[in-house]
Amino acid sequence: MAFLRAGNATEWAVIQGRGVWLRPPQPGDYVSWAELRALSRAHLVPWEPAWPRDDLTKSAYRRRIKHYQREARDDLGYAFLVFEAESDRLIGGLTLSNVRRGVTQSAMLGYWLGLPFVGKGHMTVAVRAVLPHAFESLRLHRVEAAAQPGNARSVGVLRRAGFVEEGLARRYLKINGTWQDHLLFAILAEDWMAREVER
Repeated sequence: MAFLRAGNATEWAVIQGRGVWLRPPQPGDYVSWAELRALSRAHLVPWEPAWPRDDLTKSAYRRRIKHYQREARDDLGYAFLVFEAESDRLIGGLTLSNVRRGVTQSAMLGYWLGLPFVGKGHMTVAVRAVLPHAFESLRLHRVEAAAQPGNARSVGVLRRAGFVEEGLARRYLKINGTWQDHLLFAILAEDWMAREVER
């Protein structure tokens, strides 16, 4: 399988969480991914960059997979699909992107959840599950995230996962064609370790 050709061990990573599991996207995920994204489009559009016209086509998905492979190979980003453990159904996606090394050792967390699975705690669990991978396997020091102030569900996910709000970035990201303010959050390796010890 082409996706598994690269030698980067993180491309093979399967991450287990309480009631969910994560792994990198594969070509065979196209149908379930496209169906869930299409079903959830109205739910996702207010919180995401504008969707290209061909976003849900097989060729666009292939390009997406190649992009993810290249990012992982070059240690620039890592993409995962999120599955419900009980049913093995695809429920969403999560990325660690914009990996910066050197004196920074940080990445940006992004995620989406399909409409039928909203409000069940799945994304909080998925974010918590990916943090050991970020801090131990990838040896990051800081994971950042941004959420629009009006996106209460996303803000709640970050707070429950231990992220700390650090401020407001004005017109930070272009969402659905419009520059939007975002609340900035971050969790540090030492924050995460302290929470693990506490548990």
